[in-house]
Amino acid sequence: MEALPSVQTVIGISAPGGPEALVPETRAVPHPGFGQVLVRVHAAGVNRPDVVQRQGHYPPPPGSSDIPGLEVAGVVVAAGEGVTAPVVGDRVTALVTGGGYAQHCLADADLALPIPDNLDFVAAAAIPETYFTVWSNVFDRGALKAGETLLVHGGTSGIGTTAIQLGKAFGATVLATAGSPEKCAACVSLGADAAIDYRDQDFVAAVKEATGGKGADVILDMVGGDYIARNYQAAAQDGRIVQIAFQKGSKVEIDFMRLMLKRLTHTGATLRSRPLNEKAAIAQALRQHVWPLIAAGRCLPVIHATFPLEEAAAAHALMETGRHIGKIVLVAG
Repeated sequence: MEALPSVQTVIGISAPGGPEALVPETRAVPHPGFGQVLVRVHAAGVNRPDVVQRQGHYPPPPGSSDIPGLEVAGVVVAAGEGVTAPVVGDRVTALVTGGGYAQHCLADADLALPIPDNLDFVAAAAIPETYFTVWSNVFDRGALKAGETLLVHGGTSGIGTTAIQLGKAFGATVLATAGSPEKCAACVSLGADAAIDYRDQDFVAAVKEATGGKGADVILDMVGGDYIARNYQAAAQDGRIVQIAFQKGSKVEIDFMRLMLKRLTHTGATLRSRPLNEKAAIAQALRQHVWPLIAAGRCLPVIHATFPLEEAAAAHALMETGRHIGKIVLVAG
């Protein structure tokens, strides 16, 4: 086995701010501790939380790397004590709490999953953050069941494209909102039963029409703001609304009477700060229930664009335009 390099290129945050705050730096290659593996990163996914961290509003959990990046794909090049799998040489895709925008990244072995044979590193890097998020929120917290209706806001985001495919794969009727005819068409091409252009349509009325007045059983929302009250209107009796972000703000004035009268459940969660054992349980559920779908080509990440690692600033600039459909991925070689 070749000796590991002592230094590497990473993308640091020079100061909170715009995309230009992302700058290449030279740092030491970390060494895996107990239960960790070191991954030679070939590709790293770009996610909205990376943008929020760069802006100074989403600090990494204590003990985590300050380098952005929550998901990587690559090859295991070293393993710490207590690790029996994966082993050196394995291709893995891993959910991490930071450090992904680098040539090498530490990952908890329990969160490093084997890459299905039909995926390259770029596709594999687009899986962890979105698939962990969708599974834990739509299927665990939202308890989506076959025959129910799922409403996905932001249908062409990385989360949205994943939720559409997984919702359909598990037998749900899927409705999605998006911001243009092109994006709505993309949602339908991924399996959505109907797509709602929120710029031209009232999604509450559209959901009611599509469900014969019943409403959506599960709503996955990353918008917040005025969508919260509108989600209550669009939800079915005993509906579950799962909040994963607040792009339009987390502070609103709302009448909770509809929540009580409809017996709604409004829940939410973040992923990054959850304990390792909880994330490991999600990883095992994905390996059991979703990995066979990926291997069969029934659910695949949608890749909008790739950028060299050193051009992370350009990747963030693209993400902030909102024009992408699916995932943006950094390629580290």
